[in-house]
Amino acid sequence: MRFRRSAVGLVVTAGVVLPLAIAAPATAAPSPQASGTADGGEAASTPSYEWSNAAISGGGYVPGIVYNQTEPGLVYARTDIGGAYRLDRTTDEWVPLLDHVGWDDWNRLGVLSLATDPVDTSRVYVATGMYTNEWDPSNGAILRSDDYGATWQASALPFKVGGNMPGRGIGERLQIDPNDDDVLYYGAESGQGLWRSTDAGATFTKVDSFPNVGDFVPDAGSGNSYLMQNLGVLWTAFDRAGTDAGGPTRTIFTAVADTDDILYRSDDAGVTWAPVAGAPKGFLPHHGVIDEDGRFLYLTTSNTSGPYDGSDGEVWRYGLDDGTWTNITPDYRPVGVDFGFGGLTVDKSDPDTIMVASQIQWWPDILIFRSTDRGATWSPIWEYAYPAEGGTTLTARYEQSVDEVPWLTFGKDAGAPVPWSEPAPKLGWMVSALEIDPFDSDELMYGTGATIYRSEDLTAWDQPGGTIHLTPEAFGIEETAIQDLVAPAGDVDLVSAMLDLGGFVHDDLGTVAQSFRSPYFGGGTSVDAAGLAPDVLVRAGTDGSGARVVAASTDSGATWTTSPAADGATGSGTVTVNADGSSIVWAPDGVAVRRSTDGGTTFADVVGLPAGARVESDRVDPSLVYAFAGGVFSRSTDGGATFAAVSSGTLPAEGPVRFGATPGTIGDVWLAGGSDEGGVYGLWHSTDGGATWTATSGFAEADTVGFGKAAPGATGPVIYTAASREGVRGVYRSVDGGATWVRINDDQHQFGWIGADIEGDPDVFGRVYLATNGRGIVVGDDASAVAPQAWSAKAVYDEGDVVASGDAVWVATWWTQNQKPGAKKNGPWQEVAATPTGVAVWTASRIFDTGDVVSAGGSLWRAAWWTRGDEPGAKKNGPWERLG
Repeated sequence: MRFRRSAVGLVVTAGVVLPLAIAAPATAAPSPQASGTADGGEAASTPSYEWSNAAISGGGYVPGIVYNQTEPGLVYARTDIGGAYRLDRTTDEWVPLLDHVGWDDWNRLGVLSLATDPVDTSRVYVATGMYTNEWDPSNGAILRSDDYGATWQASALPFKVGGNMPGRGIGERLQIDPNDDDVLYYGAESGQGLWRSTDAGATFTKVDSFPNVGDFVPDAGSGNSYLMQNLGVLWTAFDRAGTDAGGPTRTIFTAVADTDDILYRSDDAGVTWAPVAGAPKGFLPHHGVIDEDGRFLYLTTSNTSGPYDGSDGEVWRYGLDDGTWTNITPDYRPVGVDFGFGGLTVDKSDPDTIMVASQIQWWPDILIFRSTDRGATWSPIWEYAYPAEGGTTLTARYEQSVDEVPWLTFGKDAGAPVPWSEPAPKLGWMVSALEIDPFDSDELMYGTGATIYRSEDLTAWDQPGGTIHLTPEAFGIEETAIQDLVAPAGDVDLVSAMLDLGGFVHDDLGTVAQSFRSPYFGGGTSVDAAGLAPDVLVRAGTDGSGARVVAASTDSGATWTTSPAADGATGSGTVTVNADGSSIVWAPDGVAVRRSTDGGTTFADVVGLPAGARVESDRVDPSLVYAFAGGVFSRSTDGGATFAAVSSGTLPAEGPVRFGATPGTIGDVWLAGGSDEGGVYGLWHSTDGGATWTATSGFAEADTVGFGKAAPGATGPVIYTAASREGVRGVYRSVDGGATWVRINDDQHQFGWIGADIEGDPDVFGRVYLATNGRGIVVGDDASAVAPQAWSAKAVYDEGDVVASGDAVWVATWWTQNQKPGAKKNGPWQEVAATPTGVAVWTASRIFDTGDVVSAGGSLWRAAWWTRGDEPGAKKNGPWERLG
């Protein structure tokens, strides 16, 4: 497999919440073969892992981009479920800052606001929390850093914070007083009011004198708690005129989600407050920016909270000195409908220039407006014209390229915009973040529901016939919600299923791939590859029309066959393909489980499974397919046509469950899952196709299980799990079939909730893939993995020692010295090798036991009894039986 992008561009640097961090991991042993006690004991050494991402670049909503106003080049971005990032100007990639967020505090990957200190520019703050309704059990927090986000300290808040709630693009709610940077203000949701810190974010107290906690609720009558939360206090802006540096700013404006009284003013550093006379009514103030040179406060407003809606809105300019309000709303409406306004920016280097963006105009595209006379006149980024000879023409003041991020066309072919048609790619949607670099009038960045776009020639807009150039600028930002992964052996590195974008076939982890097409998926839930035929892939998801379908490929995803839709299905569910690719079993949600034997063209209902069962295939035996639902494990011995329950009462009956069959063996299955709200929870192993199960000791909780290439000399694949072991949450691996386990991540690299899937790489020992909920596909590589040392006649070797000799890997069966590997048929050394799909390669020196499967002479064979040196097929009544 290939991994072309440089380590500098991909290695994740993240901080840890202090002072809660535990000690750094122990120094890795020189050998990748961990040792330890039997029966699930801890390994004696810890490998050293480097963490990165499979390149997708964006994938979700970026509601905030925040430039530091005094340090050139310093800029941050916040996401609603994927944490916060800082742009590394050297690599031109965003560095994730919150990867220390763990399983229990997953809500801190929701960032509702971000502030960067204009005085001590190394300081940065984030307001974190995911939901203000019952979906999130935890209150929010303000995290503070004094090293540009490398490390963090947390200040708990006594209320919830909604980084993924309606109105999350409004702001910024968290603001630093530029005259006294120990003073911060935070506008809270849910009626909690305005809060202030006077000790650089260490503590916050409520500003009791602030008179309005807001009253706007997106949809009070919906019955949906997500839409019934009060947006509260929105943002604060400082007018520094008349205030000496070092003292708190006297004149402060704070906006509120109250369409009757949207803006309040204090002229005594927040001691008393009053509504601003003449402020516009009927709309929510989404953004406010003060132009100190011109002595204006600009506002963008919308009639809804956003980010998905907004059918009306205005842009206003307020005179800071004379108190006059001027409506400067751009009047161009190309398709006859109105829209609200979100993004707002003033060019600090040329404050006559301001820009605003429509919060939403779904069709044909958003509009961005630019004014060079403080809003007296506006120029739209595109507009229709109607020449005298008839027809419609489109004038675009931009050219847009997504060559480096091709999925941004969302299943369409790229082309220039034309009248009365939705372009591909679009300029965007949900544009709340719109910022001109305060030190470079030519740099513009804005966030959309999928990415960040940047222009580096923005002032060309102002030239007659001028055109600016837009390209994606989200490299390093990974905020997709991954549902499933599979790593086939061979040239394809990874296949993914995810919400919103559908999924990808990555044949190079460092290159952004095109998303699934033909059929395009608006959301994917499941992927699989045939255990013995890795070119055969299947995926389940929702196509462009909203139908629940499966797609199958026999050429590693180059082309796909689309199934009939699962009528009546409430979700696309899980899909699996059997070991040789001849049978597909699909379990959509809410309807019957079904099976195809013609590559996904037609399906027939299976017998013996309830709707919504989770399905997986044996990796070696094409006749075996497994299923799980409601605590019952079922098995098919006819390729998925019929199923029968083989186990119940042992496995979790509640909570999510993930399971998988071990590559290279038949009937070997591992299962993780359960619920911490009751019932069993942990990691189980079966060697008889699910009939009996053994709990793996030490795991109080386990949520995923996957397999990767065996360690050098090991006779089985690496097993990976995201779990809690001996009270410590983490990512664990075993290189010896589950006898010993070692944690491979550390407290700086936890990535929030990682319970959807885990997969090892079949071609690279030690590489592991984590499916995250907001941080994309995380890739872990064992930096301490080394090749076995060459055999030496002088060295003394003991049982289990691994060496390289004659282009092969050998394992010592007992104590030995000066006995060259392979010199004796029944000597102390066993040659250990495997096919890319994990099946053992028969070698004359290796010992095999009953049930072991090997590849020899182009066929698969299973041992009927213990054997060594008996070549498969050499004897009519020998120990080997041919499979298939």
